Amino acid sequence: MSKFSKQGSECVKVQIRRRIIIALGGVIALLALVYGFWPKPVLVETAEAFRGPFRVTIEEEGKTRVKDRFICSAPVAGFLRRIELEAGDAVQKGGPLFVLEPLRSQVLDPRSRAEAQSAVSAAQAAVREAEERELSAKADADFTDRRYVRFKRLLAGGAVAKDQFDQAEAQAKQAKAAYLAAKATSAVARAELKRRRSVLAYSAARVGDHDQETVLVRAPKTGHVLKLYRESEGAVAMGEPIIEIGDPRDIEVRVELLSADAVKIGPGTPVVFQRWGGEALLTGKVKTIEPSGFTKISSLGVEEQRVLVIVDLTSDADVRSQLGDGYRLEASFTVWEGQNVLQIPASALFRMGDQWAVFTVEERRASRKHVDVGHRSGLHAEILSGISEGDVVITQPDDAIKDGTRVRARVPGT
Repeated sequence: MSKFSKQGSECVKVQIRRRIIIALGGVIALLALVYGFWPKPVLVETAEAFRGPFRVTIEEEGKTRVKDRFICSAPVAGFLRRIELEAGDAVQKGGPLFVLEPLRSQVLDPRSRAEAQSAVSAAQAAVREAEERELSAKADADFTDRRYVRFKRLLAGGAVAKDQFDQAEAQAKQAKAAYLAAKATSAVARAELKRRRSVLAYSAARVGDHDQETVLVRAPKTGHVLKLYRESEGAVAMGEPIIEIGDPRDIEVRVELLSADAVKIGPGTPVVFQRWGGEALLTGKVKTIEPSGFTKISSLGVEEQRVLVIVDLTSDADVRSQLGDGYRLEASFTVWEGQNVLQIPASALFRMGDQWAVFTVEERRASRKHVDVGHRSGLHAEILSGISEGDVVITQPDDAIKDGTRVRARVPGT
């Protein structure tokens, strides 16, 4: 073979290899482009449908309160002595609670005191005048009485006329009446003097200088002091609350439920209390649902219609011995309870028109299925039909997930 034919053959081989390399590069670039635009699976959170116990509950905050509480008030207006009792002290039925004294008089200013002293001096002079008039009237009455007795003897002997005797008798009666009037005037003057002196004697500036009548209020029932409305001494009005007593071991729980939740329970509904400070759960039963509701403003400023529910504690007294009056706890009312119930997380449900639906994972793809939902609790929902036990559902599905979308379960911690 000639030299030129060999060179031509080598050139052809080089061109073929170059074309093969270019073709391979194009295929690789095309594959890379296809891979880049190929839809990637969506990372999702999943959960498995399972069977087990299921409870529908209503949860709300509650507070304890003493069942029988007595607010002892002031029976009359008076001056309250300092109360020696303290909150938590035990009291016996009939035992002393607090003492009321008569109200204090006003403190006299210098002008009022001078006027009161002058009034006392004037009253003393009036007493002396009345007493002198009484002595004069008494002397006149004694004279006319003796004259009457003398005329009576003379009349019996015929020494005086009947008219003279009648005149002497009338004068004696008039003198006696004048004496009695003067005596009464003296009594009035002495009483007025006593009244004038009392303004000075019973001034608040001289409290304690005289005996006082007091009112002792006693405990209506054996128990403990729950609250002191007044502790220090001072004036109190009639009916003003002073002290509150009750038995802190005999307590109940008051819960303010939404009216829409209150209609779902009734007397005897079981209640579980948690997060009250102790380790054990407390149990109770609904005692009363008040027939009248009330409006309450929530923390978000929304008006809510609520109903007061009273719950009796059924747990042993030893378990809840640390609970007192006004303690906070969280109540869970059991509305419905079932066993071996098919359930899934409530976050897996979403609405499709007027039906509920879920996404299940089948062969690494999302499959939309309609389900019938039964009871619902806060975190889980009962499934009546549509899926089976063991099916894997997608929780919290977003808009990126459609029927048939490739999905991949998120590994915990990623």
